[in-house]
Amino acid sequence: MRHSFSHVLAQAVLQMYPEAKLGIGPVIEDGFYYDFDLGAGKTFTPMDLPKLEKRMQKIIAQSLQFERYEASTDESIAYLKTRAQPYKVELAEELKSQGEKTLSFYRTVDPTGKKHFFNDLCKGPHVQTTRELGAFKLMSIAGAYWRGSEKNPMLQRIYGVAFPTQAELDAHLERRRLAEERDHRKIGQKQQLFVIDDRVGKGLPLWLPNGTIIRDEIERLAKETESRYGYLRVSTPHLAKEDLYLTSGHLPYYKDSMYPPMVMDDGTYYMKAMNCPHHHVIYQSSPRSYRELPLRLAEYGVCYRNELSGTLAGLLRVRMLSMNDAHIYCRRDQIKTEFAQVLEIIQYYFKLFGFREYSFRLSKWDPAHTDKYINQPDNWEYSQGVLREILQEMRLPFVEADNEAAFYGPKIDVQFKSVIGREETLSTIQLDFLARERFGLTYVDQQGSRSNEVFVIHRSPLSVHERMVAFLAEHYGGAWPLWLSPVQVQIIMVSEKFSAYAEKLAHELRTAGIRVHLDNADATVSYKIRHAEQAKVPYMVVIGEKEVGAQSLAVRVRGKKEIEQFSLGDFVGRIQKLIAERSVEL
Repeated sequence: MRHSFSHVLAQAVLQMYPEAKLGIGPVIEDGFYYDFDLGAGKTFTPMDLPKLEKRMQKIIAQSLQFERYEASTDESIAYLKTRAQPYKVELAEELKSQGEKTLSFYRTVDPTGKKHFFNDLCKGPHVQTTRELGAFKLMSIAGAYWRGSEKNPMLQRIYGVAFPTQAELDAHLERRRLAEERDHRKIGQKQQLFVIDDRVGKGLPLWLPNGTIIRDEIERLAKETESRYGYLRVSTPHLAKEDLYLTSGHLPYYKDSMYPPMVMDDGTYYMKAMNCPHHHVIYQSSPRSYRELPLRLAEYGVCYRNELSGTLAGLLRVRMLSMNDAHIYCRRDQIKTEFAQVLEIIQYYFKLFGFREYSFRLSKWDPAHTDKYINQPDNWEYSQGVLREILQEMRLPFVEADNEAAFYGPKIDVQFKSVIGREETLSTIQLDFLARERFGLTYVDQQGSRSNEVFVIHRSPLSVHERMVAFLAEHYGGAWPLWLSPVQVQIIMVSEKFSAYAEKLAHELRTAGIRVHLDNADATVSYKIRHAEQAKVPYMVVIGEKEVGAQSLAVRVRGKKEIEQFSLGDFVGRIQKLIAERSVEL
């Protein structure tokens, strides 16, 4: 259906611009696009999209049929030349050079089959008639080099979305509107969370004071939680010698994602792209006993990835990552308990944040592809069975994916669906059979013998600071829960004469550990309230003559119009309780 819409678009363009040259018109997620060259300096503008939509509707209303036919390659090339379609000729000639003898076309014809309207080189498939087409909307225009090369002409690409019904299209457009409204880059700029400056470099965010508060609160949550589960915190350098990454196996296989080497007087160094080799060295730093296992080493370690500049996207894809990382060193019989505890932590975090749309994916090996995986079939089968048992016993929604494991062990991916409909892997729990061999990880067992049966679990439940803040900004739409909100209380004075009481109040709240902003701008109360609402501050405290006289607070909660009166002690107690509980409610 979506592919058929792209043909209707091309037909509409040729009706309005008969000299237009056609590029390609494939299906993409939720819709389609088509590339055009209008020639002679002509270009589409956004005002053309409604006109094209109307022309497409007229074409659809004619109940045209999509008819497939084939022609020899030479006949096809000759025909396309007569139609003055050089880009299509280029495609046909390339197919001929690849040995194709015949090419397929699709044309639209009237219900009688006698009159042809539009003909395009195409593999298909298409719907039977335009009556089967659903609801659509043309969304945008963008530049696109022919065949993706800057050496080729720049074409104009028209994007559209299409769904079987108008209701589905409306729902999609609402999701897009919400996505634009909740874009973490827009929220980040409005709330002054972070900035990315070319003088520092793409993909290297600078965290502003407000964003740093959110980062610190998330890290505090991780530290408290991991402490309860017996993790020990470590800290490792931002770079290491080449030999470390050769031992771990990241060089040369991961080299393209690492920053270039730095040749020093004592060897070659790389910026740290992952924490695990450093943690393995910490494990090795002293002899280990079975009594120490499982050993859980945690770090919010900063790593650096050499991502291409064109792939960077706000905080979602960056070159500097602050990872909520940990590595668990355990025996074979401890794998189940340790994985279960990590899943328990993830569920705790997600409940705390109010995430509901998430599931799990068990990625397994494929014994038919032994070249792709470490050759330890017994460990593969045992560990995959254990991970499946955990997911089943905890009644977690999951799917199994064959031939998607890492080289060195199975993993559980946490698939998260955001409020704007984007689905991504938020975090991964990875089992590792190989680290013990590469690093010689051992422990002394109960019989006093040295054992190398050390299994490593890599886990980062809170992903990285950058991605997590982006997810949360979009999830909450910038209306942060009280415990995460950079400003928790905004004090608004009705008049400057109440400044002494307002300043005293601000001091008392800060002393109680509450983040306060005293709005002493020279503006009306209504303006200050509107400004606080736009900033999505959880609590506004309005101070006037009545409040000063009664030594009370007039409190307005975010999202509500009502004003509540509190004593200072009651208000502080209420807020401290909500912060301590990390409540999403106010």
